[in-house]
Amino acid sequence: MSKKPEAIKEKAVGDKVPDENAVIRRISLVGIIGNVLLSAFKLFAGIFGRSGAMVSDAMHSMSDVAATLIAYIGVRLSRNEADESHQYGHERFECIASIALGVILTVTAVEIGKVGIKNIVGGNYSALAVPKAITLVAAVVSIAVKEGMFHYTKYYARILDSAAFMADAWHHRSDALSSVGSFVGIAGAMLGFPVLDSVAGVVICLIILKVAFDCIKDAVVKLLDTSCGKEFEEKISQYVGSQDEVVDVDMLHTRMFGNKIYVDIEIAVDGSKTLWEAHEVAERVHDSVEHEFKNIKHIMVHVNPIEC
Repeated sequence: MSKKPEAIKEKAVGDKVPDENAVIRRISLVGIIGNVLLSAFKLFAGIFGRSGAMVSDAMHSMSDVAATLIAYIGVRLSRNEADESHQYGHERFECIASIALGVILTVTAVEIGKVGIKNIVGGNYSALAVPKAITLVAAVVSIAVKEGMFHYTKYYARILDSAAFMADAWHHRSDALSSVGSFVGIAGAMLGFPVLDSVAGVVICLIILKVAFDCIKDAVVKLLDTSCGKEFEEKISQYVGSQDEVVDVDMLHTRMFGNKIYVDIEIAVDGSKTLWEAHEVAERVHDSVEHEFKNIKHIMVHVNPIEC
């Protein structure tokens, strides 16, 4: 009872699903162009305004360009149809993209943290430069722009049901949070505590590391055929058990496959039915489950005879 995956449906009331490839291109262009312009402005402000925290923030934005490119490639590859070499599809490319994003974030965080820790441990705080006002302006602009990009990318990631673009959205949010840290550190340095600029850099490092850990963890969970959890399985079991002529659910297994789900289920059916009749019950269960649960790519239904 194999069946071709259904097209992406609406995920929420009022969410219109336009051309999928056009949406993927648009999200990627917004991310790349926005991050290139923002990172250039922040780098200029950080160097000219003498703020290590803002330079670190600019490095974070630069990593976003590579992150968006990786997300774009991963999502496009994951949308390819199943072929002879990959008969279950290519959805796991999104997981690979998410892991790559996590690695980029980790490397960025380590580089940012090293500079901040070196300045803090050095102890000669009076020698640290005091940032200029332009760095505060850059921090405020960054917070506003990156928060907007977070909501924009997250909205379309939900519609596309894309783990890679959702990871990219949270990458934008981490950049906004790091800019908040930059703002606080820069303001503190301008008020007479120059070490706070370096402290802000370390805080930014920790924020990025947390986002990197979450990206990698989510991707690894989906790569390992992890079950969807008891709550989700209970919903499927109750739904199938309520179908006509299904006496009971004997077994139910689920596993994540990228952003999709595979299900194996055994149902009990009246043993006096003919093979054709039992097959018809299984086919009806198969079709109704895949229609009701949009993230289920395929459900394999096995019929067990039972005396009624």
